[in-house]
Amino acid sequence: MEKTQLIAGCKKNDLAAQKLLFLKYKDLVYTTSLKYCRNEAEAEDNVHDVFIIIFETIHKYKNKGSFEGWIKRITIHKAVDKFRQRKTTDLPYQIESNTSEVTIDKEHIDIPIDFIFKAIQELPGRYRLVFNLYQLDDYSHKEIAKMLSISVGTSKSNFHRAKQILKEKILAFSSAKILNL
Repeated sequence: MEKTQLIAGCKKNDLAAQKLLFLKYKDLVYTTSLKYCRNEAEAEDNVHDVFIIIFETIHKYKNKGSFEGWIKRITIHKAVDKFRQRKTTDLPYQIESNTSEVTIDKEHIDIPIDFIFKAIQELPGRYRLVFNLYQLDDYSHKEIAKMLSISVGTSKSNFHRAKQILKEKILAFSSAKILNL
């Protein structure tokens, strides 16, 4: 079944079309959720909630623009909504105030993608959200500030701190790797 047929079927509440749509897009929703959720269980919960929203609002999708982009936006917004509902301030990470802009020479680093993903997942919640929204999903600091109910300056600061934490982890990993050679 083609994407347009799946969408049309879902708009008619066709359970077979909904199942096929779920099977086709569950991995996209899950991987996007993992970027914004604290762990796999929370990401799985987000997948469930996102598909409920998709099936309830699919009639609003007018076949303009990317359907995958539409799904991804719903996924991100649902994860951010859950974060905002928790209202936690998990930003205890201390950073030296004299650190400079983060630059890493990509040609000289052999860092496994699993390590990078784990390092991003371990960032404090708001740092992780801001980092992913800005760096990976191309939201502006103004858009992020609005989504998270923070100032633009706070968004920029959180992004900078996230980069600093990641830099420290990458440098520690690289140093450990060199010493073990």
